[in-house]
Amino acid sequence: MTALRQVPALWRRWDVTVRDLPLALLLVVTTFLPAFRGHETQVGELPARPFDALAIAALALLCVPLAGRRRWPAATLALVTLGFLVAELRGYHMVAGTALPIALLSAGAHLEHHRRTAMIVLSAGYVLLAVALDRLGGAERLDGYVTFYLSLVAIWGIGSWLRSTRAADAERALRLAEATRLAERGRIARELHDVVTHHVTAMVVQAEAARYLTAAPDRLDETLSTVSDTGRRAIADLRHLLDLLNPDHVTPPSASDLRALVEQTRQAGQPVEFTEEGAPSESAGSAELVAYRVVQEALTNALKYAHGNRTVTRVRYGEKEITVEVGTEGPERRAASPGGGGRGLAGLRARVHALGGEFTATPRPDGGFVVRARIPAGGPA
Repeated sequence: MTALRQVPALWRRWDVTVRDLPLALLLVVTTFLPAFRGHETQVGELPARPFDALAIAALALLCVPLAGRRRWPAATLALVTLGFLVAELRGYHMVAGTALPIALLSAGAHLEHHRRTAMIVLSAGYVLLAVALDRLGGAERLDGYVTFYLSLVAIWGIGSWLRSTRAADAERALRLAEATRLAERGRIARELHDVVTHHVTAMVVQAEAARYLTAAPDRLDETLSTVSDTGRRAIADLRHLLDLLNPDHVTPPSASDLRALVEQTRQAGQPVEFTEEGAPSESAGSAELVAYRVVQEALTNALKYAHGNRTVTRVRYGEKEITVEVGTEGPERRAASPGGGGRGLAGLRARVHALGGEFTATPRPDGGFVVRARIPAGGPA
């Protein structure tokens, strides 16, 4: 049973000319079968003539080129047409004459250049064939010639439709690939923003504070050590991001990572109160990563625009969703916009909405700001 399932895959590995060859051989075989006598493809109705060496040559021209009908459609159509002309003018009535419609269908579907020229040449050739058959004593009436010609035109049209459909499918695939590429670039940009901005902001704040600690060597040494630790964590997170870009390696951050993030922000001089309720479910999927990014971006904005102000962070893990709230108190005036250029918050909003959740980032009456997110859990990791 397994061997039978592998047959289609093995067949597709063969070159297209090899896969098209059986059709040519089938036409050769059916031409000599008595059961198909009287069902030959013909036009002109000339008296039948017994097969001779020229008939075999015409048969070869009709059938053998079909092996290249998809790879060399123009050459195939030319050779098959020549074989058809010889067969009809000599009165070799054979089933292999069906090769002409097949070659026309393939040319309509696969011929890329000089399509109009091919149609004009073939039409003119058909008119000359009809005239020659009539002068040779053919019994075909005018309506018979017209009907046969229109059937050939219809076959060419079907091939052209197949070609346009294939081109449209290819265009859609290209647009989908481009949209996927742009979405992936956006995702990478958001990941880089979330990882780099947080750590660099913390390092800048700590470095600024170190300028005022030259008279306190112990505190200065502690601050510089924190800067070094933050830098090393940034490198580790960047390496983790590179791992995330590998589709076979997706590891959402754990609760300990979230607590480490809060502790790092505290070391940068931001008083953070952290409350965590429940535990992430096994089916949280990418919701856990998005919750982590929301907290990370909100704490980064707190360091930027409300440094030293009390910041309250709450994360609650429910059965079907994760809720996050990060609020920063401020003076009796409106604080600077928590998002700066807005890229980080816009990226978070896109992340949360992609999972069907809700996201807000609004100023508070006391001048601070609050970020809230409701993230449905249970999606694919």
